[in-house]
Amino acid sequence: MESTRRLSFSSSSLLLGAGAAAAALGLVGLGYKYLWKKPEEAVRVGVVSKLLIHPLKSGKAVSVALAECQPKGLKLGDLQDRHWLVVTEDGHMVTARQQPRLVLVSLTCEGGRVCLNGPDMEELRFPVKQADNRVTGCRVFGEDIQGRDCGDETSRWLTRYLGEENTFRLVHFEPQMKGRKAEESKPFPPPTEEVAYADMGPVMLLSESSVKDLSSKLEHEVTVEQFRPSIVVSDCEAFDEDSWEEIQIGSVRLQRAMSCGRCSIITINPETGVYTRKEPLETLKGYRVCKPSERHIYKSSPLFGQLHNVKTTGILQVGDVVYKINR
Repeated sequence: MESTRRLSFSSSSLLLGAGAAAAALGLVGLGYKYLWKKPEEAVRVGVVSKLLIHPLKSGKAVSVALAECQPKGLKLGDLQDRHWLVVTEDGHMVTARQQPRLVLVSLTCEGGRVCLNGPDMEELRFPVKQADNRVTGCRVFGEDIQGRDCGDETSRWLTRYLGEENTFRLVHFEPQMKGRKAEESKPFPPPTEEVAYADMGPVMLLSESSVKDLSSKLEHEVTVEQFRPSIVVSDCEAFDEDSWEEIQIGSVRLQRAMSCGRCSIITINPETGVYTRKEPLETLKGYRVCKPSERHIYKSSPLFGQLHNVKTTGILQVGDVVYKINR
């Protein structure tokens, strides 16, 4: 009986030992599965030639030498990309599609104050932080999002500038406010990150060569500013950026989300505010259409530039080398 017990105990110990070993091997395997990464190959594909922040949606770009690359886009001090928005009195967004002269409005920040400028208008300054002002509900592409109202004086300035009978107001997206999921905004598909007032992804990248290629097909040349990118890349071939699924710029890692489908806003001259509704959109439609399998995403919109999500935040500088990540 005793020997049977001993044998039974010994067998149990062996089973327990084997089980522990199997479990240990399983954990090691699990570790390898989740911790081991395929080796990466970083291939130089270009150089950052411009960084552009568009603080006011549809407003003038601010060219900067360096910027933080944050989950919701580029940032320098109080300036954050697409964090100010013109709205109607009932909170619906107003863009250059409805008011093309918005492209001539400059919004900058200096010493904790916003500076608003436009043709034939006196500069208006007001505090970036206005905690006593009301938070209003806004509608951006049919989705709800908040904004801090920038005051009656700012509203009068915008209404006077736009020369309309309707009243316009300015709102500011603040850090504590909840962004919107751009994929919920039809007709755009996932995957995208949370954004403030941007149409789609937080970062749009375009190459100088792609713009030159388009200009070569037009009667009048266009500039990169007409397409409102965040990052402009030089030292690459036209449309190389279409194939950059994942890129590294300094400490910043970007993941391509989708191509940028273009609308009539690119037919507004960023220097004059003239809205033709024709070029360069018509020319792009002639050679930059999507694949038939992607028509449910882009419809008839031509593709120009690439939208990226921010995988790793950091600092971007003009002159940084752009690396394509291959696995």
